[in-house]
Amino acid sequence: MFVPMSYQPLSYGQHLARLIQAPAASLPSAHAEAGESPLRIALLGYRSHPHVGGQGIYLHYLSKALVDAGHQVDVISGPPYPELDGRVRLIQLPSLDLYAHPAPVRALRLRHLRSFTDTYEWWSKLSGAFGEPYCFGRRLLKYFKRHQPQYDIIHDNQSLCYGLLALQRRGYKVLATLHHPITRDRDLALATATSKGHAWLIRRWYSFLGMQGRVVQQLDHLLTVSRQSVKDIEQAFGRSGADIRVIPNGVDTRIFKPLPAITRIPCRLMTTASSDQPLKGLSILLRACAQLRTEFPALHLLVIGKLKPGGSTEQELQALGLNDSVQFVSGISTEQMVEEYARASIAVVPSLYEGFGLPAAEAMACGIPLVCSDGGALPEVTGEAARLVAAGDVDALVTALRDLLTNPSECTRLGQAGREHILQQLSWDCVARQMENYYRELLRQGAANAHH
Repeated sequence: MFVPMSYQPLSYGQHLARLIQAPAASLPSAHAEAGESPLRIALLGYRSHPHVGGQGIYLHYLSKALVDAGHQVDVISGPPYPELDGRVRLIQLPSLDLYAHPAPVRALRLRHLRSFTDTYEWWSKLSGAFGEPYCFGRRLLKYFKRHQPQYDIIHDNQSLCYGLLALQRRGYKVLATLHHPITRDRDLALATATSKGHAWLIRRWYSFLGMQGRVVQQLDHLLTVSRQSVKDIEQAFGRSGADIRVIPNGVDTRIFKPLPAITRIPCRLMTTASSDQPLKGLSILLRACAQLRTEFPALHLLVIGKLKPGGSTEQELQALGLNDSVQFVSGISTEQMVEEYARASIAVVPSLYEGFGLPAAEAMACGIPLVCSDGGALPEVTGEAARLVAAGDVDALVTALRDLLTNPSECTRLGQAGREHILQQLSWDCVARQMENYYRELLRQGAANAHH
């Protein structure tokens, strides 16, 4: 069931450190060609290390793409802190960082009692709530009051804290990226609650959504990463989608790329779906694999992710008789993940819903044929360059995989089309140009309003 890999993995952070030390790419600066001044930009993240989720990855690549374009970028973050290009300044806003503390109950010291923010963060953790975004907003506002920094743009990455509204009232040009409403995660968790007490704990943890909803409604400028997320924001928070700008996530096409020197392994599938998270659809893929094994005895699935001992995924593997055909690997570097894409025959993204779908974009950038569900924004990400199947439909997934497993020329065509699609639409250079244009549009609007 779990087969350890023979190589020694680098952390994602170590891999980013290699990139940071490498010479910066020489890219043309659109604003320089147009005679415009570089922008002073603050990017915000309440927790931003790449190992704790996609927020840190987004901040790393967006900040790097913006400094590549000639802008001055600061990242203001709580712990765990991001790993950044050497040209990006990190401003740290320390917290109690209770999720990293070995004994959170004992984390509060007498000096912390003089701080409402520290005390609130501690009590929230102990009472089952997630108080980090709210506390980050308080610390952010305190920093701005004390230091009076000057920025053209303050761009938040989904903290959606009350501090943003306070900065907006003080005259700063503030916008936020909301990748997708966390209400969907909450609702899915509630649907699987095993008791009233369990449901209460889920609601308590997600209580920060009340703050996020009010900030979404009152913030002047909001970004998201797909048209699907615009619809979800409208439904979840009651904000009109007419003034929500869509700028997609990007892919680092210098890292995620084909490796033609590596030979693909026949009948090898690969996915990055998380186990025991129903929204990621791993169960759908496992059931499809169980059906396909009768036709393709050599079929093998590599899952990039951890297998929870005793969890629902482990139980399903045993029930389907897939223990010898599915391998879980975690803790590998991005380089090693790209190598695994090069070895695999087909990548699969079986998610029931994605607000964007970065794993799909990364797989396409590697030139591997992709079979992908149509859940959420995935059709927007893949365009015509992947084989789409109905989300949650095991039979449709079996049909698509069977077709590609028996059709090498179609696999080659899909892989090439996917790589070209990402280069033309979703590279970080493309995303940074869209972001700069949006920033300047907001500043021109502000100047025009002030003139009138």
